Amino acid sequence: MASHCTRTLRLLTRRSGPSTIQCARRPEFSRYFAAAAPEASSAASSSAPPPPAAPKTSNDPTINRIVDDISGLTLLQASDLVTLLKTRLNIQEIAMPSAAPAAAPVAAAEEAPVEEKPKEKTIFNVMLESFDASAKAKIIREVKALVPNLTLIDAKKFVESLPKPLKENMPKEDADKLKEKFEALGAVVKLD
Repeated sequence: MASHCTRTLRLLTRRSGPSTIQCARRPEFSRYFAAAAPEASSAASSSAPPPPAAPKTSNDPTINRIVDDISGLTLLQASDLVTLLKTRLNIQEIAMPSAAPAAAPVAAAEEAPVEEKPKEKTIFNVMLESFDASAKAKIIREVKALVPNLTLIDAKKFVESLPKPLKENMPKEDADKLKEKFEALGAVVKLD
């Protein structure tokens, strides 16, 4: 019965009108309503959320009109408006700083720092730097054999326009073999 009365009192404090009159006329609620009315009105006013604040308006009618127009736009239209304003007003994008990484645990800080060895390079580019003039013909033939779809004339132009890369992205073993091969012919080869 008490929960029913409190529900009725909440309804009465929230609404005014015909429901208030109907509840007051019902005999089973009249004694509870009369005794609890002063308490309910003070309790309801203290626990009820405050009414929403009126939206702030400007004294300038032009600004109010612009705000009304913008609030009526769809998301796509608002996005187009932003990009158009950025271009017209020459506004540049500002990179927002990202969140800082989390701090390392204390246990990791106490451990002795392990010296990292520099990573050993495994992929090399083989560069033909120079050659002996007497070994030019041998080097041209070797370049022609090394590079598929290369004619003898193209191989000659390749060798004459040094320094140039012979092969790129080769494993260390293959690059060393190629270097030794060209050095045996009289060329200067460098691994990058």
